[in-house]
Parts: sequence; structure tokens; C-alpha cells
Amino acid sequence: MNLLNQVFHLIQKDLLLEWRQKYAFNGILLYVISTVVVVYLAFMDIEGVAWITLFWIIMLFASVNAVAKSFLQESPNRQLYYYTLASPEAIILSKMVYNVLLLLFLATLALGVYSVLLGYPVENTPLFLTTVVLGAVGFALCFTLISAISSKASNNATLMPVLSFPVVIPVLSLLITLSKSAVLGIEGDENAEKDILVLLAIDGIMLVLSFILFPYLWRD
Repeated sequence: MNLLNQVFHLIQKDLLLEWRQKYAFNGILLYVISTVVVVYLAFMDIEGVAWITLFWIIMLFASVNAVAKSFLQESPNRQLYYYTLASPEAIILSKMVYNVLLLLFLATLALGVYSVLLGYPVENTPLFLTTVVLGAVGFALCFTLISAISSKASNNATLMPVLSFPVVIPVLSLLITLSKSAVLGIEGDENAEKDILVLLAIDGIMLVLSFILFPYLWRD
């Protein structure tokens, strides 16, 4: 079975498990919606930098809750079984693709509810939507790799925030900068284009590191 077939079947497996164990997915949905509602009840009307900041705070913690379980929920026996069925590259790639799809869905949901309750002050929508997509992809790649590393430390979930902090902070900084440009309606900004390229570079580095490091983690 080639790499793409392995990835496809592993994604199918994750979707099936998520469908059977709806409590995890429902818990994430409840967190996203309830957090947006709490922000609405607390502030009622926000805009500008405050609107951007609260949105990315919600997305950050929703991403951690959604992606942390990627490997931390897998028992050693199940991981050993996967080792006999698929290559390490297929496993990490399937997890990343699945988490990217999951975070894109959560980002769409969060942005929709957030915009309905707290308004939509964005002037440059294409730039903002591009930023949201890059943010979801960046969070998914980062937290998937960190989840894999944490799973090898006796499933120590506390390692997730510690190890991801150095990577997430630069990504968040770029996302907030791009979001500010989108809210202000800046078009043709060279700095925005450079920030997008930097985000793409970070995502590429995370993907390459995952392919290099995960096979060694998997053999451990």
C-alpha cells in the first residue's frame, strides 16, 4: 500500500472514531460557542485590536483542546498495532491533514458565531480569511508534532504548552499583525505579503521536521 492510500485510510479511521466518540468533538464545539457567548455577554460590543485579540485567544485554546488528543489518546498497544500497518510518514501526515481539516471547521464556526454576536469590523476580507486559514494550518501542524513528542513522555499532557510556546508565539504575532492590516483595510501592503510568506515558511518547516523526527519517535 503506497503512502497516499495509507494516509487516506488512516484519515478515514480518525473520522470514524470521532463519529463514534462524539463527546470529544461536542466538547470542543461547546467550548468554542460558549467562549464566544461569554465574550459577547462581557463586552457586548468590541472592535479593532480587542476584536482581533479575543478571536485569536479563542482559536488558540480551541486548537490546543482539539489537537492535543491526536497522540495522547492513543494507547501504546494501539500505536504498536499502527506500526505494523502503516509507515510513520503516513501516520504523521494523516494526523496533520485530519487536524488541519478539524481546525478549519472550528475556525469557520468560531468566526461565524463571533461575527454574528460581536460584529465584523474587517475591511480587507480576503487578507483576513487567508490569515485565518494559515493560522489554522500552523496551529494544526505545530500541535500535532508536539502531541507526538508529548505522547512519548508517559503521555505527559503538560508538555504540550511548554514545548509549543516557542513556536506558537511567533505565529501568533504574525497572525495578529496580519489581522490588524485586514481590519484597517490595508491593500497591497508589502509587509503583509512578507508576513504571509513567513507563515508559509514556518508551516513548511514544521511539516519537514515532522517527517524527519516522527520516524525516530515512532521507533522509540
